[in-house]
Amino acid sequence: MPNILELAHVTAGYGRTVILEDVSVSLPQGAALAILGRNGVGKTTLMRTIAGHTTLHQGRILLEGQDVASAEPWRRARLGVGFVPQEREIFPSLSVLENITVGAIPGAWTLERIFELFPQLQARGRNYGNQLSGGEQQMLSIARALALQPKVMLLDEPFEGLAPTIVDKLAGVFTELRRAGLSIVLAEQHARLALDMTDEAIALVRGRIVVQRSSRALIDEPALLEDALAIQDQRLTEDNK
Repeated sequence: MPNILELAHVTAGYGRTVILEDVSVSLPQGAALAILGRNGVGKTTLMRTIAGHTTLHQGRILLEGQDVASAEPWRRARLGVGFVPQEREIFPSLSVLENITVGAIPGAWTLERIFELFPQLQARGRNYGNQLSGGEQQMLSIARALALQPKVMLLDEPFEGLAPTIVDKLAGVFTELRRAGLSIVLAEQHARLALDMTDEAIALVRGRIVVQRSSRALIDEPALLEDALAIQDQRLTEDNK
């Protein structure tokens, strides 16, 4: 199966500050990848690097074999990189409908199809972004990304701060996106939740990949992940002495 996304020896950060070091990972078409790790290890930076919002110091980023490392964020979005940021970043003064359609591209993800996934948004179509609950805002952020007809969807901590019932609803949406053949990268602190929803996983410690396994292997052998994350905890303790 060909790769929809590939990172080769990527070193990136913000300005001169390096956060990610020598990261190499690939995502086959239609697959889902989990990015695991504690807070501050580089998960969000990795997502933002794929989307084009960081400084790339070294390496290649390939989308369907095309090097997009020098492409601006808007161009990557047009080429098929959908990004749902941790902060959601919806437009608070636009309605639900306006948020979804403001940058929409004609394609398979029509407004009707999006509302089939999120009937709650359809019912709130005339409400402004700042009138929505946290769960509804997360749904809207995903809906807006789908309206751009993505080939790969980047979901950065999509379940953070949400009630369990909303997490269950979004997990169901995640399943539907996978059935539709969408390739997904999921950054998540809660390892078991992410592993249950993905095919492969990487774990980061200080911007470097320390574990790279199938999600099933990490579910069956949780010590592989726990030992890797313990390295970070040990380093943080040493740094704070």
